[in-house]
Amino acid sequence: MENDDKNDTKYAEIKMGAGWFLTISLTSSERYEKEYVEIAKERGGQKRSRFNLNPKYVRELGEELIRFADKNKL
Repeated sequence: MENDDKNDTKYAEIKMGAGWFLTISLTSSERYEKEYVEIAKERGGQKRSRFNLNPKYVRELGEELIRFADKNKL
């Protein structure tokens, strides 16, 4: 996992195969004036699919992913 130098705490990416990246960023909605976490699959600077997550669930998601990986020996 790598962090972008400019926004060290607001952006991270995980390199996947065939030029794909899983990006995680803290973003604000101008329309609703709320922050959210965007998880996206990206290649060549274009986001192919994305998921917006309320920041209060980020830690819970991370912990659940770890439990899932442990249970399935990933």
